[in-house]
Amino acid sequence: MSDVRTLLARAAATLGGDGARGEAELLLAHALDRTRAWLFAWPEHEPAADRVAAFEQLVEARRAGAPVAYLLGRRGFWTFDLAVSPAVLIPRAETELLVELALERIPVDEACAVADLGTGSGAIALALAHERPRARVVATDASADALAVARANARRLGIDNVEFAHGDWFVALGNARFTLVASNPPYIAADDPHLVQGDLRHEPASALASGRDGLDAIRSIVADAPAHLLPRGWLLVEHGWMQGAAVRALFARHAFDDVRSVHDLGGHERVTLGRRSA
Repeated sequence: MSDVRTLLARAAATLGGDGARGEAELLLAHALDRTRAWLFAWPEHEPAADRVAAFEQLVEARRAGAPVAYLLGRRGFWTFDLAVSPAVLIPRAETELLVELALERIPVDEACAVADLGTGSGAIALALAHERPRARVVATDASADALAVARANARRLGIDNVEFAHGDWFVALGNARFTLVASNPPYIAADDPHLVQGDLRHEPASALASGRDGLDAIRSIVADAPAHLLPRGWLLVEHGWMQGAAVRALFARHAFDDVRSVHDLGGHERVTLGRRSA
């Protein structure tokens, strides 16, 4: 018998670990094109053989290490589901702190220009554009494949005040200047053992690692930001939980004012921000 209850129990045992049951539910709901609530309501339903086979393939791929987000082709971020693929970093909940801090500094009722560097799936840019419809948001990425994912997300969500530019960090922006620049760049050290563990093994290395200490991309962004910010414009950068002091020093070196780091819900310094000197 291969009813919903049995399929979930078998998959959870195969996957193992604390989150196995939840992952099994997500994968089965996806294979059946149903919601998790439907699974709870119909535990005795016996899916068609092709659906069972598709589910078992998903479970095997997850057991082999493929991230659930890539298997589902989506990940929730802010107020919407974003399409994701192995071409982009999987959006993390902690990055919503960067969005919140940026929104506090973007005028609600004024036209302004905002940039998101290294947009990946478009998570930050689309959240900012959605919440600030009078802003013009420009999202850059060095990966054409990532930009394709971000553009598709913008079209599907009907967000039309965002545009995309192909290029590395500020290179894609030419001489444009912005009220605010936000970025969640790679910030893991190139030799960090976590890069070959868990979901990180399957995510694009260029979106994760940045030099011997993980700060190469942040150094570049902070150094070039003053030339692309309007007077008193803001720069906000997400970084690793032990990098706050080093990132603040970079901001200070490049004449930013009002520099501070903000803690995430786990109590770690996660975002550093500052204003361009007048």
